[in-house]
Amino acid sequence: MISSEPRDEDDEGTFEGLRNATQRAVDHGQLDEAVSLADRALAWARRCGTGAEMDLAVCNRAALEIWLGRGDAALPQLREILLRNGDPGSCRLAAYNISIHYCHFAKNFKKGLFYARIALERSQVLGRRDWLASSHNLLGSALLGESFVDQADHEFVIALELMKNDQHVWKAKVLDNLGYCRILQKRYGEGYALLYRSLRLLRRLGVERYQIEPLLDLCLAHLETGRIRYATRKGAAGLALAEKLGDVDAIKNALYLLGEAANLDGDSTGACSYFNRLQRDHYPQSPYLTGFLLAVDVRSLINLHA
Repeated sequence: MISSEPRDEDDEGTFEGLRNATQRAVDHGQLDEAVSLADRALAWARRCGTGAEMDLAVCNRAALEIWLGRGDAALPQLREILLRNGDPGSCRLAAYNISIHYCHFAKNFKKGLFYARIALERSQVLGRRDWLASSHNLLGSALLGESFVDQADHEFVIALELMKNDQHVWKAKVLDNLGYCRILQKRYGEGYALLYRSLRLLRRLGVERYQIEPLLDLCLAHLETGRIRYATRKGAAGLALAEKLGDVDAIKNALYLLGEAANLDGDSTGACSYFNRLQRDHYPQSPYLTGFLLAVDVRSLINLHA
């Protein structure tokens, strides 16, 4: 989530209308459209907005830069809002978005954990159920990045309980996070149920971008339970979506998993094909990568949510 809870106003000539339209674009994975709308909201705030609206517009625009992998330039503005300690909602959003940058892009989970805890503390003061849910989910993501699986699981359970009546893309992401934890904990039945709930919800909502993670998590789950054919199907579907949407990290994860699936199935030619592509396209400085990956259990090397 990039902003506070949408209100009823949908007129794109108002700040609230632009903010709501931006959120809807994000929910549907239409990030380019969201950027255009967020730019209009920022221009509106500069012309006639309050200080709180200006900070909110800056937070929302910075959040999009972060999700597009361009977050370094946005961090100083977010830190300024946080340090100024003005509007509590904007401070919470600033901390939340800084944590997103560190957890999902910079892969500095210690810093991500620090800012996620600030976001949670502000959410607790404000008492917003939706913000509490997203903050617990973010804290879980930071803990999972540090491989604290049981602690992460606890945070995702809290987030899911806060969202129990929702049918929203962000609930699907929490279901996926918790399902992945359960697979790592070898609670396979629970993990499968959560991951398929996530994927069904995303398909019902018609959102392609966010289906990649549950598809790859299901690929891993099938590998863990020896269902190689099913693993290959889910991995191939995840790879196709990642290629369509240009998600480089997901492409790499899919190639790791598909290579491992082929290797476990005794298909050394197929495994070499996936691992060679991984080496050629993403690790050209590592000419011995294919041989190494053929000799180890790839599942022990990757964290799909880090």
